[in-house]
This record gives sequence, C-alpha cells and structure tokens, in this order.
Amino acid sequence: MKLSARNLLKGKVVKVVKGAVNSEVVIELPGGEKLVSIITNTSVASLGLKKGKEAYAVIKASNIMVAVDE
Repeated sequence: MKLSARNLLKGKVVKVVKGAVNSEVVIELPGGEKLVSIITNTSVASLGLKKGKEAYAVIKASNIMVAVDE
C-alpha cells in the first residue's frame, strides 16, 4: 500500500456502531489511544471491518488548528 498521506496509524478495530447510512468505527492504537471515524456502511462492508480486525487510520489534512487555554 502506498499513500500520499503522511499520518498512517496501525491499530485494531474495537467497535463498529452501524447507523442507517454511516457507521462509527473505533480503532485502538498500540499505546491505548482510540481514534473514531465515521464512514459509510458500504465502506465498512467492503473493507470487512469488524471487532478485532487490524486496520489503519489514515489522516490527511491540509490544515491543523492549534488552541490554548487562557
């Protein structure tokens, strides 16, 4: 697999919550952090996503916001 995205994080699917059109997919990284993504049910099916399957979180953003507490 080759991608232009620089942030590719490997983890395991720990939860898939199916909705009417989209599903919430939770991926746990090796350090215990969890990432949540909303993708179509069609994508969940075509990728074969289910609890325990290894998957990659691919993050591609042209902007990153920075905030501080005052």
